[in-house]
Amino acid sequence: MTDLSTQYMGLTLKSPIIVGSCGLTYSIDTIKKLEANGAAAIVLKSLFEEQIMLDSDSLKSDFPGHVEEMDYIRGYTRQNAIDEYLALIEKAKKETSIPIFASVNCISASDWTLFAKKIEAAGADGIELNMFILPGNIKMESEEYEQLYFDIVKKVKKQVTIPIAVKLGFYFTAMANMICKLSVRDVDAIVLFNRFFRPDVDIVTQKLIPADRFSTPQENALPLRWIGMVADKVECDLAATTGIHDGHTAIKNILVGASAVQVVSAVYQKGPKVLAEMTDQIIKWMEIHKYNSITDFKGKLSYDHTKDPLLYDRTQFMKYYSNSE
Repeated sequence: MTDLSTQYMGLTLKSPIIVGSCGLTYSIDTIKKLEANGAAAIVLKSLFEEQIMLDSDSLKSDFPGHVEEMDYIRGYTRQNAIDEYLALIEKAKKETSIPIFASVNCISASDWTLFAKKIEAAGADGIELNMFILPGNIKMESEEYEQLYFDIVKKVKKQVTIPIAVKLGFYFTAMANMICKLSVRDVDAIVLFNRFFRPDVDIVTQKLIPADRFSTPQENALPLRWIGMVADKVECDLAATTGIHDGHTAIKNILVGASAVQVVSAVYQKGPKVLAEMTDQIIKWMEIHKYNSITDFKGKLSYDHTKDPLLYDRTQFMKYYSNSE
């Protein structure tokens, strides 16, 4: 019998297919449908550090000069957001049988890290730190940006004992070095890569607008390359996200070293049934190639195991164009 189970963040998942953090994972009914269609774990919609702060600060103008009233409202607004999130964790744990990971979108190592303890108490199986600090300050060195990530991890680790994953963007001067340095800081998993808001320009209205909302399969090339390059060098699990639209793409990422994949856009576009389709595709492929378990082929094509590792390093097409006719 084909065994799809995989080890991720110290937990045994029934398959490598995780539904990533998104609006769909803020509804208990939808979470249950995702589980019924094969989701091995759920990452809840992110609790935004900046949103919590802004929600309370936006009320300042309504209470000019009333310091005590503002302190009360600021505290209430923050606590209300936290209480809703904690209730979501508790209910999800009661009504499902798969791991539930909380997600925090964070940009600093401020007092929000104290919330991590409450997330653990609510029953979350782990926390995914969704971190992206845009390196747009011309006065800051790359090392200063990197240190912010390390500081956040350190402060959260002091608060909880449950596993922690870090979801990264790809804006680093030395990506491989950064991933490896994070992996030795008691991080249980690193998720590559975060797909952030992308601006575009409407030349008719001459205004900034959001770019494409959903990922495309072609975007998976980026996490595929970096997971393959660092899989043999990190001391934690790796998960691929962005561009995971079918089971075959999931297989590719496992072959280069991923322990799991996170799916979002495909679920929005095709519904929860896409998870069952992905599972079937993985099983059929494993049967054709006579693999009994995920571990039989995980990392088979990573940098240290493939016959042609230089393909990971290549950035130009000259070799292929020169050999083509």
